[in-house]
Order: sequence, then C-alpha cells, then structure tokens
Amino acid sequence: MSKPSTPTAAYRWSVASRVAAAALGGYALSSVATVLLGLVWPAPKAQAVLWATMLSFVVYTVAVIWAFYTRSASRAWMGMALGTAVCTALSWWLIRGAGV
Repeated sequence: MSKPSTPTAAYRWSVASRVAAAALGGYALSSVATVLLGLVWPAPKAQAVLWATMLSFVVYTVAVIWAFYTRSASRAWMGMALGTAVCTALSWWLIRGAGV
C-alpha cells in the first residue's frame, strides 16, 4: 500500500491566500459594488440602496467562487484588486460629477 501524500507548505500557503482573497477581497469588491449599484440604479434612492444591498450578496458569492476557480492565488488577488479599483473609480467619478 502506498503512503498518502501530504500537502506541501507552498500548497497550504496558496490555499490560505485564496481564502484571504475570497474573504477580504470579496468583501471589498462587494461593498464598493454596492455603492456603485446604489448610484446607478434607476429608482428612488432608498429603493436603489435596498436593491444594491441585496445584489451585493450575489457579487460576494461570485467573488468567492472565482477566487477558488482561478489558476493561482495571485490571479485571485489581482482580480479582486482590479474589480475593486474599477468600481471605486466609477463610484468616485459619479459622486464627484453629481456633486453629492
């Protein structure tokens, strides 16, 4: 009978990094996506915020799944950072342009 292989330290760090990217990066992405959706949703402000908040759960779930689906932990981090940066820039642009 063959001896079962144990995961290497590099593999464990990769999984830990993906967990951190999914938890922290997914939270950052979903929270800034909520702001952006609340700004662009074509409804009264209270309804827009409510719908954006409900959709943030979908954004977070997709971000977590994607963090483990991608090829490497660095791609997971880059995807979260890029998505967060784009949503932040768009939100900032919309708020600044609207004079809110």
